Order: sequence, then structure tokens, then C-alpha cells
Amino acid sequence: MRKNNLKYTVLALSLAWSSLALAQKKQDKMRTEEVNVVKSYTPTISDAFKIKETPALNEEGITAKETVKYSIFSFPVASTFTPSKGGAENVDKEEIGRFYKSYATFGGGNFGTLNAELFATQDLNSEEYVAGMLRHLSSQGGIKGVALDNSFYDTSLDLTYGAEAKELSWNINLGYQNQIYHWYGLPTNFMDALTPTIHDIIVAGINPKQSYNTITLDSKIEFDESILEASSFKFAHFSDAFGSSENRFYAKPSFQFPAFGKQIKLNAIVDYLGGKFENNYTRTNSEPLEYGYTNFGLSPSYELEKDNWTLHLGLGLYYSLDTKNRNNKLFLYPQVTASHKIVGDLMIFYTGAEGGLDQNSYLNFVDENPFLSPTLQIAPTNKKYDVFAGLKGKLADNISYNIRGSFVDENNKALFKSNDFSANFNYGPYAYGNSLQVVYDNVKTLRFFGELKADITEAIHFGANGTLSVYNTKTQAEAWNLPAIQLNANLDYTINTKWYAGADVFFVGSRKDLQINTDLIYVYPPTYVPTTLKSYIDLNAHVGYKHSERLTAFLKANNIVNQAYQKWLNYPVQGFQVVLGANYKFDF
Repeated sequence: MRKNNLKYTVLALSLAWSSLALAQKKQDKMRTEEVNVVKSYTPTISDAFKIKETPALNEEGITAKETVKYSIFSFPVASTFTPSKGGAENVDKEEIGRFYKSYATFGGGNFGTLNAELFATQDLNSEEYVAGMLRHLSSQGGIKGVALDNSFYDTSLDLTYGAEAKELSWNINLGYQNQIYHWYGLPTNFMDALTPTIHDIIVAGINPKQSYNTITLDSKIEFDESILEASSFKFAHFSDAFGSSENRFYAKPSFQFPAFGKQIKLNAIVDYLGGKFENNYTRTNSEPLEYGYTNFGLSPSYELEKDNWTLHLGLGLYYSLDTKNRNNKLFLYPQVTASHKIVGDLMIFYTGAEGGLDQNSYLNFVDENPFLSPTLQIAPTNKKYDVFAGLKGKLADNISYNIRGSFVDENNKALFKSNDFSANFNYGPYAYGNSLQVVYDNVKTLRFFGELKADITEAIHFGANGTLSVYNTKTQAEAWNLPAIQLNANLDYTINTKWYAGADVFFVGSRKDLQINTDLIYVYPPTYVPTTLKSYIDLNAHVGYKHSERLTAFLKANNIVNQAYQKWLNYPVQGFQVVLGANYKFDF
């Protein structure tokens, strides 16, 4: 058997060798020939077919794939190419203007308006610096139809010393402010039943001047790579010309430390407030009206990021001590927010629920409304929660938007309301219906907000926003002096390297107020019908000319539509105003 196999093997090898030799001989005799194709090529389109997204497979015909191993045989290739060295393309450099650390501004206009500012800063060394700011704004009044003095005066001085080191930066500020206002808002029908002579005598006997004085000392410290991230404190002493005084001190340290695999942030606050008013509205008190609160607060929180969601989880714990009435309370507030990138930065959904204890003060009330009588009740506002949701993002690279809806529940919310009218000469100069008071109520607010910002070009910037609010009060007939609609818009235009201009306009909807005539001597009986303050629009514009890097001239126009609208009941504002001035920058 083996012999036969051997014979067949030898025979097969002989045949293979003969075939190879014959093929080699034929290959040696092959010649190159030129072939001409006469028929032209006519392309045709075959019937189209669609590949199934999920093709049907015959599982019986599937065989296991063999593993294929690849190997690369590399060898060097000689090259004579030598790349030339590249050179940077020349770029036109824009001239960078010099930065000046100090400036002075001075301007004046009609109504006897005077506006001046002086800011100066100086480096003591590579880390320490000092700075100072002096501001003054005043007007001689001149409002049409107002019988009392309506001028105002506001001057402030702030001094700062600070240091910026690698691991620590801090500053300390000392400030003083003096403000003078007048209760010029007499009721429209103030004693008009009297003869003009007697009326003028009574009005001439009213001295409506009020003066406020504020002394502040505050500091802020920021740490780098420390559990204590930052800390700030502020002390403010506030007083007026009628014996009222108030002291407030608060400290706000902020910590951050790892715990349970997370970075925990802890904000704390200690807030003390104490003050007094010499008299109540009718001057019937025998002792000063005193108030005092000390609030302690802790707000721990941490952040989570997962699947385009960013969650901020926290809570607020406050304990309030009423040091005068022994009415202490504990408050717990939600402080939770979340955001989700629906379409990158083009559309971001956000929502949350936040609350807090807002400590009201005489100083804060006057900053918002300087025509208050010095006979107020001071108490904190309990903002139980503010639940909100909205969308923000970009409509284009140069257009951003933000829309938001919220529901706010506040207990003991402060509202400004006009004082009642009286002609009792034993009362103060603020008791002729020409001042406002503060009343408190539980208010629920449904609010919608929308905002649009656009950089139309590098030289034109536009912004607009609007707020619609619906108020629900518990005891008060209305949410006094709170508008339902507010609209704002602004436009800035850099015309060229020398000229710039801008404008802003705001619209405030109608508000409600109530003032009762309690004077039974004259013919006007008490009325309990709220008064509607008309809505108003205020248009302002400015233009500036940069004479040099140091000197700039400007022209400002306010209340261009010349509306004598009333921001508060019986308090009309100045009409069309023009201020012309200049700004000068310098270094020491």
C-alpha cells in the first residue's frame, strides 16, 4: 500500500514541475499588443434597493469567525525631504489704553443739580493698597406745584485699606454718609377749605427737613486652601435728626470641608440689631420705642453632578431672639436648586426652592424710601419659601435669554403705606399726610420674569427684562405700593473710538395706597377708598466724548418725556433734567 502511495506522489510532483516549466517558457514568449475598443462606453443605472436597517439573518448558515492575526513588516525608507522652518504670521496689534487707578468726575445741571465724585487708590507695596471715595449728589428742588422745600443732599466718604497675598486677601473699610431730605408730599387738598392767608401761614410753619447719618465699619477676608474660605463682618450706626438711632452688627463666615466623600459648604451668620425711636406717630408715648433682634443661622449644602444635572442640596436653620419682647422662634428653610443642560448651553432648565430670614432695619428702609416718618415698627420677614422654575440659555452666540416663574410665600412682609392726614400741630412735621409708614402682612406672590440680552455688534449692546406680579395679602386691603408690572430696557452704542452713547427706559405699573383724613375739624370726612397711583414711564439717555485717555466729557438727560409722575403718594418727581460734566483719570 505504501509503495502505491509513493508512486502517486512521485507522479504528481513530476506533473507539477513540468507544468511550471512549460508556463515559464510561454511567459518568456509573451509580447505586448495594443487593443482598441471601438464601442463607446454607455453607463446604465441599475435598480435601486434599500438596505434593511435590521436585516434578517439565517442563523443556520452562520459559522464561527476565525481569528485573524496581523503582523507588520516595517523597514526604513530613505527620504531627502527637509521641511523648512515655519514663521509666525504677523498680527496687527491693537493699541491697549493705559489703565488709571484714580478719577474725578464733576457735573451740573438744571434744578441746581450738582454731581461730583473723587476716587483715588495707591499701592503701598506689592501686596498692600489704600483707597478712598468721595461722592456728592444734590439738587435744589424746584418741583412744580410743591409748597414745601423739596431739595435733597447726599454726601459720603469711604476709606479702604487692603492686602492681597498668595494665601490671604483682606480689606477693611470705614465709611460716613450724610443725607438730607424733606417731607414735601403734602396731600393735594391740604387745608384748602381755609383762606389762602391762613393756609400759607400753616404751610410756612412746617419745617419738613430730615437728616440721616450713617457710620459703617466692615471687612472681608478670603483664604486660599483653608477650611475657612471667607469671612465678612459689618457694623453700622444709623441715626436721624429726631432722636432715632440704630446699631447693627453681623458676621458671615463661610467654610468648606470634605465629609462622606463630598465637599460640604457651610455658611453661618450672626446678626444683631438694636435701635429706638423717640416718639410714636401721635407723640403720645412716655418711653422711647425700642426694638432688638439677634439671629443665628447655619446653612450647610453640597453639590452633585450627574447626567447633565447639577444639584445643590442644602437647608437653612435660623434661631431668632426678640430681645425686647421675649418672642424667640426657630425657623427651617429649604435651600435646594437644580439645573439640567437640555441642549448644551443653548437651553438650560433650572428649578429650586429657597427660603430665609430677612432682617429688616431702619437703615434699609430709608435706603429704599427716605420719606418715612421716624416712628416705625421694625421686625424681620420670614420668607418661608420661594419655589421657582425657568429656562435660560442662548438663542445665538450673541443672544442670551432667561425666563422664570416663581411663587413666594412671606410672613411679616414689610409694605410702605402713607400715614394718615391730620392737622394736629402737636404732631411732628411729618404728620400732615406727608410721610409714609411701614405695615406688615403675610403676602403670597406669583411672579413671572423674562430677560433678553444681545450683543448686536461689537459696538451695540441691548438688554430688556420684564416682571409680572400677582399679590395676595391676608389682612391688608392691597399690597401697598407694589407694582404689578415692571419693564426695563437699555441700549449702549460705541460710535467710534471717540464717541459713545446710550439710553435706558423703564416702565412701572400702577400701585395702590391708602391715606385717611382723620381731621374732623374741616369739611372732608374720612375716606377708606385706596388711591391708585398712575403708571409711569421714564426715559433717560447719555452721550460722551473721549477727548483723550484721561479726559472724557458727557451729557446726561433724565425723564426726557417730562412726566411729573408720583413714585410715592403726593411725591411728584422733577421733570426733564440735564446734567453736563466731565471725567478725568489720573495716577499719583
